[in-house]
Amino acid sequence: MQTIRHIEQIAILLDTLKWLFFALLVGVLAGSASAFFLVSLDWATNFRETHLWVIALLPVGGFMIGWLYHRYGQRVAGGNNLIIDEFHAPHRVIPFRMAPLVLLGTIATHFFGGSAGREGTAVQIGAAIADQFTRFFELKARDRRLLLVMGISAGFASVFGTPLAGAVFALEVLILGRMRYEAILPAFFAAVISDYVCHAWQVAHTHYAIPTVPPMNPQNFFWTIVAGICFGLTALLFSKMAHLWQNLFKNYISYAPLRPVAGGVVIALAVWASGTTKYIGLGMPTILAAFADDLPFYDFFVKILTTTFTLGAGFKGVEVTPLFFVGATLDNALSKLVPLPVALLAGRGFVGVFAGATNTPIACTLMGIELFGTESGVFIALACVVAYLFSGHTGIYGSQIIGSVKHGLHLRKKSRKIGEL
Repeated sequence: MQTIRHIEQIAILLDTLKWLFFALLVGVLAGSASAFFLVSLDWATNFRETHLWVIALLPVGGFMIGWLYHRYGQRVAGGNNLIIDEFHAPHRVIPFRMAPLVLLGTIATHFFGGSAGREGTAVQIGAAIADQFTRFFELKARDRRLLLVMGISAGFASVFGTPLAGAVFALEVLILGRMRYEAILPAFFAAVISDYVCHAWQVAHTHYAIPTVPPMNPQNFFWTIVAGICFGLTALLFSKMAHLWQNLFKNYISYAPLRPVAGGVVIALAVWASGTTKYIGLGMPTILAAFADDLPFYDFFVKILTTTFTLGAGFKGVEVTPLFFVGATLDNALSKLVPLPVALLAGRGFVGVFAGATNTPIACTLMGIELFGTESGVFIALACVVAYLFSGHTGIYGSQIIGSVKHGLHLRKKSRKIGEL
C-alpha cells in the first residue's frame, strides 16, 4: 500500500511539473500580450480624448474592422463563444490570427470612439496563444481543454491584475452552475504567472478604494439583497439588448463590413449631439468618480445603450469593463435611497452586474475582494450571488452550457446553451 501511495505522488509530481511548464509558456506570452494591449489601449484612449475630431472617423474605423473580420476572421468571429464551444466540442485548433485581429479591432474601436471593454480581448489572445501548443506538442483532447482554460485564466488575470479571480473565472465560465476542477492547477499556475509577467513589464492596473465598510446588520443585509436583485435584472437587460442589436444589424444589413459603418455614424452623431465622451471607450474616469461623487442616475442606462449598440454593430472589445461602469453607476444611483457609503455601493455594483451577466458569482466575489479588500467581502458576495440568480438563464456568453439550473422553474426547459433560450 505504501509503495502504491508513493507511485501516485510521483505521478502527481510529474503532472504538476508538466502543467507548470505549459503555464510558464502561456503565462509569459499572455501576460506580455496583455501588457502590450493595456499600453496600446491607454495610448488610443489618450489620443482620442485629446483629438476629439477622430470620433468623426468612427464609421471609417468600423468599416476597417468589419472588412478585416469579413475577409480574414470569419472563423474567429465568435470570440469568447468560439473558445467555449471548442472546450465542449473540440473541432479545430483556434487560428492564431484571432489574437492580432481582436487586438487591432479593440484598439481601433477605442481609438475612434466606440464603447467596449477589454476582458474579452485578453481572453481571446490568451486562448489563441495557448491553443497553438496543442498542435506543436500534439496534445490529446483532455490536455487541449486544460490549455484553453489556462489561456482564459492568463488573459483575465493579467488584464485586470486579479490572479485569483482570473483562475476561478476560467473554471466557472465554461458551464453555468459548475466548475471544472480537473483544470484547477493549470488555471492557477497560468493566472499567477501571467499576472506577474504583466507587472514585470511595469504596467499598472487601476486602484480602487473603499475606505469605510459598516458592519453587516439586518438593514444592510436587506438593502444588499435589493441591490443584488437590481444587478441581476440589469445584467439580464444588458444581455437581451446585446442580442437585440446584433440580430437587428444582421437582419437589415447583409454585408457585414457595413454594419459597423452604420453603427459608427449613429454613435459619432450621438457623441456630437450630447457634447460628452463619458459614455464611449472604457469609461474609467466615470467608474472612479462613482466611488466618490454623486453621478446622474441615468449614467448606467446610457452606457448599456452605447455598449450594446457598439458591439451589436460589429465593433470589437466585448462587454466586461462597460459592465463595471454600469454596475458602479447603478449602485451610485441607488445611494440616494440606500444608507451605505457610496464607495461601498460602487464597488458592490462594479462586480455585481458582472456576476449576473457572466454567471460567475464566485469569480466576481474574489475579484471584489482582490480589488477592494476583504472588509467588503460579505457585501460583495451577497450581491454577486443574488445577481447571479436574478439574471436568469441568460448571459453575454451564449455558448455557456447549463450544468446546474438556478431554480426549479427551469427544469422543464430542454435547452443546453443559454444562447438557445
